[in-house]
Amino acid sequence: MNRRTLLLVALALSLAPARLWADEDKPAEAAAPLYTQQQNVVYYDSDDGVALVMDIFTPTGKKNGLGVVDVVSGSWSAARGRLEDHKKARIFDIICGRGYTVFAIRPGSISKYTAKEMLANLKTGIRWVKAHAGDYDIDPNKLTICGASAGGHLASLAIVTAEDAEKKPKNELEKFDTRLAAAVIFFPPTDFLNWGGVELKEGETSPVMMLMGKLVFNDGTKGHSIKDINKQLEKISPARMVTGKEPPCLLIHGDADPIVPLQQSEALVEALKAKNVPVELIIKPGGGHPWPTIYEEVAIAADWIDKRMKGDTKPTETKAAAEQASAK
Repeated sequence: MNRRTLLLVALALSLAPARLWADEDKPAEAAAPLYTQQQNVVYYDSDDGVALVMDIFTPTGKKNGLGVVDVVSGSWSAARGRLEDHKKARIFDIICGRGYTVFAIRPGSISKYTAKEMLANLKTGIRWVKAHAGDYDIDPNKLTICGASAGGHLASLAIVTAEDAEKKPKNELEKFDTRLAAAVIFFPPTDFLNWGGVELKEGETSPVMMLMGKLVFNDGTKGHSIKDINKQLEKISPARMVTGKEPPCLLIHGDADPIVPLQQSEALVEALKAKNVPVELIIKPGGGHPWPTIYEEVAIAADWIDKRMKGDTKPTETKAAAEQASAK
């Protein structure tokens, strides 16, 4: 496990994760509700009695027949507070305001699941959305996925490991694939083997190793060699897993991010371009992790989704949506 400053991830992401903004920076609520919220919809009920859930945000205005999967995870925690962060970023106001139905999937937390297990949970959620597409009047073949930070990491993993429907499904959900039509990803970790910084040694018990252990091993890193750890970290590093079959992608990252360096988005962009996957990178000058006016970039992302899914976006629509969502 060479050259990475994951101490920042371990301490800042895992122990004291940043909020979207201070309360005084929050934009005002939209004048009228742009969506209705269906809470705690169970998409998987495990054998041990732990239910995995999502919240579904349905436009109050005209629906456009399209859906967006929003991966709710910060510091690899899917606690309900993370969902509130997404509300503060105006994600549901802006995207539902465009007519999209949003499926906010909570894929489980690092306290119980490894990254691979959270990815499997997310894919189950995607299959659930496709299985119930008719119930929500959306096209199952035109789903966009979005996520930020740890949610962006899991969203990135979902697109590089997309699966077809099972030939011999063991249940109804396995009759559906996990392929996505587009991806919008904010400041994601994408390459755990090239982060820059500290050298980690065999037998280390620092917060870095503790975090890595939780991401890749159910029993932690104790008893595992650095070689074993690196091998597993490579398997959860999207920038090292690109196949060329990924959907068009938009990445958004601040150039002053103190937690996940811009280099992480650049690594994924480079890998996607090398495989001729359509990809764009928007760099937010001075943007941290995240930044107070991130709803402006959410509106830009909504424009991008419109262009990919509908092809009818006009610049003035972005401005209007941003103004309505922030009530400025």
